Amino acid sequence: MISPCVTIALVPEIKTGPWIFWEPIEVSIPKAAALGFQAVELFTASADALNADLLRKQLDQHSLRLGAVGTGAGKVLHGLTLTNPDASIRARAVDFITDMIAFGAAFHAPAIIGSMQGVIPLEVERERALAWLADGLALLGQRAEDQGVPLIYEPLNRYETNVFNRLEDASHFIDQLCNVVLLADLFHMNIEEASVPDAIRKAGGRIGHVHFADSNRGPVGTGHIAMGEIVTALRETGYNKYISAEALPFPNPDEAAAMTIRSFRNYFG
Repeated sequence: MISPCVTIALVPEIKTGPWIFWEPIEVSIPKAAALGFQAVELFTASADALNADLLRKQLDQHSLRLGAVGTGAGKVLHGLTLTNPDASIRARAVDFITDMIAFGAAFHAPAIIGSMQGVIPLEVERERALAWLADGLALLGQRAEDQGVPLIYEPLNRYETNVFNRLEDASHFIDQLCNVVLLADLFHMNIEEASVPDAIRKAGGRIGHVHFADSNRGPVGTGHIAMGEIVTALRETGYNKYISAEALPFPNPDEAAAMTIRSFRNYFG
């Protein structure tokens, strides 16, 4: 069943980013539950930055699930990426993501690799950098599979990475990998795809997570994305996982969350 999910960021250094809630989980989780969200997607500084027992207590108390965990703090705080020319940095990136996989897997939630894919430096041949990325994702995909969860890879727009920007290109890349699925982020796709619905149809069952945001990266309903057509495409592919609000908290977190759940119900019922 397609379920609504909302983002909670607990990393002060990324407070200007596209996450709905910013308050501690003791505040944000009750708010998410009261609005009708069924899961939360967490962004933490590291796998041990949040007390797992406290998280489990909050989730259980409010009948919510952990939908996914982001790994972007590895890049923001430590400069770690899977395409860095320095092998020691790539190894540390793998270790950081491995810990995040374990943290999420304890709640049956997958980890997302977005910004930690990095960028391909001008001085590095593209094929070489993609080989580094493939090696890292293959290892991490296996580690995730060992813990019973998929690994989620997110194509980003051209202003954030030069690795993969379009869903179709990323789909071909992950076909060589085990247990790696795609994240379809509607904001990034609005920039890069000729047709967001067609890109979703082509990716089909490879999509394992969806980020719900409008063309301006605000909550759905504040921009001009043709959401009805996207919803139709998702249903045609049989998508049945989370629709997660990764959007700028305009005009404020509480109103952005309320607008998101209204949009979700409008389009997904």
